[in-house]
Order: sequence, then C-alpha cells, then structure tokens
Amino acid sequence: MEIPADAPLRGIALAAHPHPVGGGANTNKVTHTLAKTFLSLGYAAFRPNFRGVGMTEGVHDNGAGETDDLLATLEDAHRRLNDPDRRLPVTLTGFSFGAYCQTLLARRLRDAGRAVERLALVGVAAGFIDGTRAYDAEAVPADTLVIHGAADTLVPLANVLSWAEPQNLPVVVIPGADHFFHRRLTLIRDVILRAWHGRARNLR
Repeated sequence: MEIPADAPLRGIALAAHPHPVGGGANTNKVTHTLAKTFLSLGYAAFRPNFRGVGMTEGVHDNGAGETDDLLATLEDAHRRLNDPDRRLPVTLTGFSFGAYCQTLLARRLRDAGRAVERLALVGVAAGFIDGTRAYDAEAVPADTLVIHGAADTLVPLANVLSWAEPQNLPVVVIPGADHFFHRRLTLIRDVILRAWHGRARNLR
C-alpha cells in the first residue's frame, strides 16, 4: 500500500498485474506505472500479488480465484484506510491478465450494487491468445479508459477491438507499442493523467 504524502486522499486505486504463469507479479513495470500514476493523482495505491505469486498462498486459478484475491484486497484496503462504510471512491486498473480480472471484479461489484468510480485497463487480455487460451472479458462501463499497443503481438489489437466494438467503447491506441510498452510507459501515465484531469474539469 502506498498513500499520498502531501495531498487529500481521493480514493482507492487497485492495480492488478499480468499473468503469473508468464512471470507476472506486482513488480511488473506496467503495473508499477499504473500504481504510481494513481498515487500521483491522490489515490491510495494497492498492488497485490495474485495467489501463488511471491510469498502468497494458493495456485493459479485462471481468473476466478484471482478475482477473489482482488476483492479481498479491496476489502482490506477499506479496512486499512478506516473506511468501514466504503465511502472512498474505487478505481480499478490493471495490465493484461490483470486488466481482464478487473473486468470480472467490476461485474461482481456491479452485481452487488457497489459502485466503481472508473476503470483504466492496459493491454486487456481478450479473446483467443496464441490459440491456446481464451479470455471472455466482461463488458465495462462506458467511461472505462482502455489503452492498447498497436504493435501488440501477444494480445492483438483486433482482439480488443472485437471486445470493445459491441460496447461502443473507445480504445486509445499507442503507435508502435508492443504488449509490454517498452520505452512507452510515460505515454500510459500521460494518457491516464489527461483522462482523469479532464474528468475532474467536467465534474465542476
């Protein structure tokens, strides 16, 4: 957990990392960038490891158990921030498999009548990947920020567009970016900052 040092607490940002089987962990540079970006916006940033990663217990569960992990982390975040009535706004963010899991969590929270302020998803795992794994990402709110690399060969842009199109959901495409956004992490940060600052202006 990281808490803004010199700013009022704006909410909770829960950042989810990429696929554990591929070495994904909360130290992943994209996930780290997401957490740091939301910390700079005034959110308490939580960046948990999924089950079986690092010192955590359990084994990989293809998204279902990992969604449980995210929900447990969110409940712990409210407790640690002395927010028993869950008044703090919640932003869900994630990268790749983590972004996919956040679509599942958003659906679960919505079904339970719990509001999410907004989602910011990068490199969403959607559709068939390498013909071996399929990710049936859930529909997300219309104001969700989706960022994807034009040169992503692991999760092709076409997969994400096929997921987004029925939802009329815009996708921010970063030219030349591969799946891991090598040398383009600052672009992820800048896109999020513009989106959140723009939203704040519109709410005034």
